[in-house]
Amino acid sequence: MTDRGKCALIQEPHKLTIGPSSLIWDPSKKELVIQVNEISSLPIISKLKGTITLKPSGITNVELPLTKEGTHIWRPFAPTAEIKVNLNKPEWQWKGHGYFDANFGTRALEQDFDYWTWGRFPSGKGTSCFYDLELRNKEKYQFEYHFENNGKAENIDRAPQNSKFSSSLWGIKRQTRCDRNSEPRQEKSLLDAPFYSRATVSTSIKGEKTIGVFEALDLRRFRNPLLMFMLAVRVPRRKRWKHKS
Repeated sequence: MTDRGKCALIQEPHKLTIGPSSLIWDPSKKELVIQVNEISSLPIISKLKGTITLKPSGITNVELPLTKEGTHIWRPFAPTAEIKVNLNKPEWQWKGHGYFDANFGTRALEQDFDYWTWGRFPSGKGTSCFYDLELRNKEKYQFEYHFENNGKAENIDRAPQNSKFSSSLWGIKRQTRCDRNSEPRQEKSLLDAPFYSRATVSTSIKGEKTIGVFEALDLRRFRNPLLMFMLAVRVPRRKRWKHKS
């Protein structure tokens, strides 16, 4: 992840270029091709290059405001998709189940939120997603959606209960949705940071066992000036990076 200035950005009808990397939507094949050409950060600096291809089973029309003012939007483009990865590292070539979503906003996350959890859990009939939010003004919101494989979305009337499970290595509290007779469990850690945890988590939703992607974000920690400094080391800035003419 690298922060870049405006001169590194190029927007076209079906292509978004950020620095040396790009995202290309192929309308004929209905697939997203992500070209990666980056340099990884500390502690191991190396070239990361390759292609990630994502083929959605359906595209949703959901744009979910996460605040009353609409300062933050969650856009689940493709909650269910096939993914193929081909990167320049040994054993970094695989294909399987994936998804594609994005967050947009007019304010920094730490200005409006204290903490949130998000989870995406596939099922035989599509994908279920859960957002639980704690705002800085102490308000709390929760959103539950089920997406059919064709992208059709509907609210989940009776969402499973929110159940706690083990904290992250940095001590971030974690909880996600599961049936009353089940307990969520981390299967694999994907990213551990002082303010953020991402992992695959097994749970049971409406009687169906599933393993999905889960994240917990503690923005109270993120606002700590020391963590801001640490993040700047992990996420370098290239304000003056320009495309070669």
